[in-house]
Amino acid sequence: MLEVQNLSKRYRGIPAVDNVSFRVAPGEVVGYLGPNGSGKSTTVKIITGILEANEGRVLFEGHDIQDDMPGFRAALGYVPEEAQVYTHLSGLEYLQLVGRLRGMEERPLEQRASRLLELLWLQSSRHSPISSYSKGMKQRVLLAAALLHNPRLLIFDEPLSGLDVVSARLFKELLQELAREGKAILYISHVLEVVEQVCDRVIVLSKGKILADAPPSELTALMELSSLENVFAQLVRQQDTRSIARDVVDAIRGSHD
Repeated sequence: MLEVQNLSKRYRGIPAVDNVSFRVAPGEVVGYLGPNGSGKSTTVKIITGILEANEGRVLFEGHDIQDDMPGFRAALGYVPEEAQVYTHLSGLEYLQLVGRLRGMEERPLEQRASRLLELLWLQSSRHSPISSYSKGMKQRVLLAAALLHNPRLLIFDEPLSGLDVVSARLFKELLQELAREGKAILYISHVLEVVEQVCDRVIVLSKGKILADAPPSELTALMELSSLENVFAQLVRQQDTRSIARDVVDAIRGSHD
């Protein structure tokens, strides 16, 4: 469904994404992981059409997305990392705006928007301005907006940000149901425990390059480590965070004065 081919993006000659290739099939949840600055956000911006690549291309259902960007975006649902919404609108008004921009007919738009607000525990705040919403409520509005037009491809960028425990659990269940419906899902997250639970495959990115692309169980078995978190740390050669944590405590206790 989604195919990224030899994607590269440079800023002032420095590669942010370096010859990245992967696929996301219908019904598949693919985790896209990496430390800050690894190229995750740049990849997503290219896939969603916000940025253009220096080399490579993105295919959706066999066609280059640049050949029909409006058609591609009509099939795409996207939850960005930051909740950028029109805060003077109510939750309902925001969904109405999104639906109309996507060309949805009024009656099904109203029905679907109301039902999503109800299911995502936003019904009582549907007429309140989004400026009064908590971060988690804004995140749920973004989720409703991404699902409103029943897209075939979904990209979730840190979707659990600001969600409470119950909402996060609902999202994990929703991911699995969407996959069963045949949606192709690219899931960007730092919450490795959740990635290990819900993703069919995990792509690990570092310094713009793919270091691994395999099911979570294969990665842990291959490296003989107990968890995806340990695999991730090993692959990207992260610093010894436990040692750093101890040093921080030593510093605030004045151990080296």
